[in-house]
Amino acid sequence: MIKKLQRKIKKVFRELLLYHNSSLEYRAKLLTLIVSVNREISPCEEELLYKTACEIYNNDEDRAEILVEAVREYFNKIITNNGLDFEHLVFQVEKETKEVKRFAQKINISQLEKFQRCIYNGDDKIYQQRVISFLERLKRENYR
Repeated sequence: MIKKLQRKIKKVFRELLLYHNSSLEYRAKLLTLIVSVNREISPCEEELLYKTACEIYNNDEDRAEILVEAVREYFNKIITNNGLDFEHLVFQVEKETKEVKRFAQKINISQLEKFQRCIYNGDDKIYQQRVISFLERLKRENYR
């Protein structure tokens, strides 16, 4: 109960309470791009999302959970057409990567490619691979 309340408070005040909030938000956008290609988050993707978040934050469960929650928030905005769509998110990621060059190093292609095993539809798999290729090119162009 207390842990759930702490997460809700951190969610509401994420910008003020979290160290490197902009980095977490950027990573959430990257992961959202990958899991939202088929407009759903499957149980496979959900599990992999949490494992990836734990890997990113060296098993800091609080930060990992906040990252996963941020991904869910972005995903829900896309699905419900609540001020964000997939193309706009792509644009945001591209813009932020160009503006903050250190973000390019946060694009971990091998982590993102793991999500390919959760997609079974051929068209969705191709679309997801194109998103990964776009991110790989973005990293290459902006990584110093």
